[in-house]
Amino acid sequence: MTQRSVPDERRPSNDGRRVAARNRAALVAAAREIYTEYGLDAPLSAIARRAGVGQGVLYRHFPDRAAVATAVLEENVRQIEQAAAAPDADIAGVLGVLTWHQTESAAFISVLHTDAAAGGTDIPAYAAALSGRVERALRAHLPDGHRLAAAKGDLMIAVAMVSGAVTGPTREQRERRALAAWRLLGVEVGPVRPFGA
Repeated sequence: MTQRSVPDERRPSNDGRRVAARNRAALVAAAREIYTEYGLDAPLSAIARRAGVGQGVLYRHFPDRAAVATAVLEENVRQIEQAAAAPDADIAGVLGVLTWHQTESAAFISVLHTDAAAGGTDIPAYAAALSGRVERALRAHLPDGHRLAAAKGDLMIAVAMVSGAVTGPTREQRERRALAAWRLLGVEVGPVRPFGA
């Protein structure tokens, strides 16, 4: 039996990592939308469908519902930090990004501050850490004498108060209510949009 030689052909490069990163980003964006529309009890299959991937892909990235929620929170906080780190950042602009996330992630955002603002200990450790990151990002741009810097804890209490006002079936309604809440607190907010938009 003669052995046939295999032609020396190069396979196309594997874009697995790029596809995996793109799938993960699509899943996080889809989870944000689905949870805002249907609440935290929405089926994970709806997230996979919205992202345009199979459930197996979802479970490769996120083993359970908590992992999906944590990923959305982490992405929200990362964008707030990026807004705060931008060369031209000011408190109004960073609050605009925060407010966008409040209106887009209403189902999640309260986890960041509800108990932390009140000094509670019932908040999960990861949420407390994320809340601390949000507070540091905002505090870095608070000018001396700003009303949100009057007393320790005021900043995150204000964030919690605005989040509590973010209700309504559409993003536009939630944004109007968030901006009204900031206005009632006497706080100027920049354009409500995700970082980089």
